[in-house]
Amino acid sequence: MSLWCWLVLVAVVPVALSTNPGVKVKLTEKGMEYGRQMGMASLQKKLRTLKVPDISGTERVAPIGKVQYSLSKMQIVNLGLPKSALGLVPGTGVSLSISNAFINLHGNWRVKYLRFIKDSGSFDLGVNGLTITTSIAIKSDETGRPMVTSAKCEANLGSASIKFHGGTSWLYNLFSAYIDKALRNALQKQICPLVADAVSDMNPQLKTLNVLAHVDKYAEVEYSMVSSPNISKSSIDFDLKGEFYNIGQHQEPPFSPAPFSLPPQINNMLYIGISAFTINSAGFVYNKAGALSLYITDDMIPPSSPIRLNTRTFGAFIPQIAKRFPGLMMKLLVKAAKEPTITFEPNNVTVQAVSTVTAFAIQPNTTLSPLFVLNMEASVSARVYVTGVKLAGAVTLNKIEMTLGTSYVGDFQVKSLDNIFLMVLKVAVMPKVNARLEKGYPLPTIGKMSLVNTQLQVLKDYLLVGTDVQFTG
Repeated sequence: MSLWCWLVLVAVVPVALSTNPGVKVKLTEKGMEYGRQMGMASLQKKLRTLKVPDISGTERVAPIGKVQYSLSKMQIVNLGLPKSALGLVPGTGVSLSISNAFINLHGNWRVKYLRFIKDSGSFDLGVNGLTITTSIAIKSDETGRPMVTSAKCEANLGSASIKFHGGTSWLYNLFSAYIDKALRNALQKQICPLVADAVSDMNPQLKTLNVLAHVDKYAEVEYSMVSSPNISKSSIDFDLKGEFYNIGQHQEPPFSPAPFSLPPQINNMLYIGISAFTINSAGFVYNKAGALSLYITDDMIPPSSPIRLNTRTFGAFIPQIAKRFPGLMMKLLVKAAKEPTITFEPNNVTVQAVSTVTAFAIQPNTTLSPLFVLNMEASVSARVYVTGVKLAGAVTLNKIEMTLGTSYVGDFQVKSLDNIFLMVLKVAVMPKVNARLEKGYPLPTIGKMSLVNTQLQVLKDYLLVGTDVQFTG
């Protein structure tokens, strides 16, 4: 993973028009330093592939006249980039400067003079004080995904020393200056193209940016940028759409993201702010897909429970049920009346869910006879956490309030059923909800990115994930 891939999100051309984001991300100086370290290792590996072509020429050397020389089989034997600095150029992009670099090169030399005298041997060239400066341009390709190019590069070689082996010593001093100049020119021409290649090499990795992340058979979440990044001298802040959609059907919900700002925290490499809008858009999507409904049958109730889903149990509270449908099993349909609403307050996550509960008697021929429909409002508390590169959670049912919607068995006191339905929901519905939440929902990531030292805070109207990162592969 290269430096540029780590920094890809800093200047991607936004796909959408400016609007309030659902997700905000901040890359801190600590994160930039990690990116620089990865980038230098990648760039040093690339520069080690430097190939210096064979060089030949003719120079007039006093007092012997024309000297033909050739340099061949040159290869890098050592290269170091001991000092580098990564800079953010507000409103522009990223700059990289390398200083005090060195290159050691080994090759063969051969000369011919006075038409018939020849000499040959090997040489070692040491270049110190090499400096490289480059700037990175980031734009969208034809598919709307980001691509990077080296917009500007300069390489300057500092001091050089050459040591010859073999041949006649007095001859070295006559043409060493010409060889030194030829080698320096050849090296200088090779460096910037290799830097440009190192930058371009990360473009295939950019294809892994989960701009549209698959969640499950119902949903996907979009992480495209909604505005240009805010690049300061110490951090990069950028806004992502952060919205769930039904797969292939990008319909906007009947609510919009509210503005929010990330706190000035700097201890972690990366901060991700996830608004209540993002989570609530997931509820809209799953409700629209019909996924927020569940049939409950008696086999979902623990065998040890004295409460059973049959007309005998419910007949004790609603006599008409036992009278009209004696000895039958029952089935409940719990269905969301609208999308649930998630609220974030400091250190507290709550969910308000409005549903209907329809009770049926199961006839011997398996047809369902409706008994009643209840309107139910449930208050649920939630725990949210990060697992891998996903946001996951677990919910606990606190209380329910029910009113009668429709009855096919006459009037009855709904309050008398509170404890039954509270137990049924806790043992039959909540485990299934938590099993899905435990699988998690993808966070914005690039390539083989892992989150480490992760902390999550619940703040007013959003979640804040502070994390360090590691890249593998």
